Amino acid sequence: MSQRQMRLVAYLKTGPTAMHVGGWRHPESALDDILSPSRYEHIARVLEAACFDACFFADLFGLYDVHQGSYDAYLRRGGQISFLDPTVVLPVMAAATRHLGLGATLSTTFHTPYHLARWLGSLDAMSGGRVAWNVVTSATDLEARNAGMDELPPKDLRYDRADEVLEACFALWEGWDPDALVLDKKAGILADPSKVRYANYEGRFVKTRGPLSIPRSPQGRPVIMQAGSSERGRVFAARWAEAIFTTQRAVEDMRAFREDIHARMEGFGRRPEDCAILPGVSVVIGETESIARERAEYLNSLIDPELSLAASSSSLGADLSKLTDERKLAELQGNQGMQGTKDLLDQAMKAEGLSFREAAVKRNAGREIVGTPEMVADRLEAMFSSGACDGFVLAPTMFPGMFEQFCRAVVPELQRRGLFRTHYTGRTLRENLRG
Repeated sequence: MSQRQMRLVAYLKTGPTAMHVGGWRHPESALDDILSPSRYEHIARVLEAACFDACFFADLFGLYDVHQGSYDAYLRRGGQISFLDPTVVLPVMAAATRHLGLGATLSTTFHTPYHLARWLGSLDAMSGGRVAWNVVTSATDLEARNAGMDELPPKDLRYDRADEVLEACFALWEGWDPDALVLDKKAGILADPSKVRYANYEGRFVKTRGPLSIPRSPQGRPVIMQAGSSERGRVFAARWAEAIFTTQRAVEDMRAFREDIHARMEGFGRRPEDCAILPGVSVVIGETESIARERAEYLNSLIDPELSLAASSSSLGADLSKLTDERKLAELQGNQGMQGTKDLLDQAMKAEGLSFREAAVKRNAGREIVGTPEMVADRLEAMFSSGACDGFVLAPTMFPGMFEQFCRAVVPELQRRGLFRTHYTGRTLRENLRG
């Protein structure tokens, strides 16, 4: 029996900050190429050379202004900003690679199924079956207002709509048989109409007629990614997700999450191997442990506490500068916020004895895996081999340096141990994720 191998997916942003709020200030972080195609071509080639399964872009349908009712902190201090629409960047990366999976974050709350199916279907066909859709229902009213709504619908209602949007998209993608394109010049037949169908989908929230004008991609439809941690989000993930980005802090929490998702998947007639559970990690690498720790201390010294608090406010959907009593957080949030962020803060409070505000300011600081390449590989192997996960979503500290270091030094060590592929065996992203 072949050894189980981990999956690796890169977390990206089209802006200065991905996850670590001080990383953009590092002397080795590139900033002047954020608007240039070369930035995205380069990181795609780095990741593909290391045999990563995929990368995906986190995204927001707007500019965060939750903290103090202003976008000042995010723009001035360099927060998580999408300077570019990832669906414009992904074709550039597809053209620079042959195997790397390419993921876009798109909301089911603001877009129609036909638009979503058309955008993603086009990318999937053009890339040869390498696209993933990171499905979100969105978590802030600012996004709703940019889409012409006054506020977000309640969370459960957003997921109810998301179920219908995915049902409709699947019906649209399945409207073309794999062999519908004939391309017979002599006979004068371009495509076989009998192998193309209307979707004719109608639900409570959405409806679409179809058919798509886009032929089926080699993998049939995009891979579905998801990151919801709430009760309703887990039900949604168990039904649809083929890869889940999760943020548990401790190994026992990772394992509990994975077991919970697997149990829920069984209720939908799905197998555990149908979905990869991928906790988020970041690394700081040094030639020796002391060098790595010195680098980590320097990196964390670049964190702006005001930006860190603003980032927590944005993820929670509540202005924490106005919060005097943690028990009133839900009241301040309304329909906004990500459950995963609240879970992570709760875990930090418990593990480190922090107050809620201290955990919000500290955020992800100090959570990096720090050490030599062998030490980093040891930690990843321990989590993976314990059954806590199926691999990892790697979020950068400094960009692109952290990815370059990881791919150059840690990936070969994982490969030497037989924990990670040395070459791609699948033709599509789905085949590589399940291979």
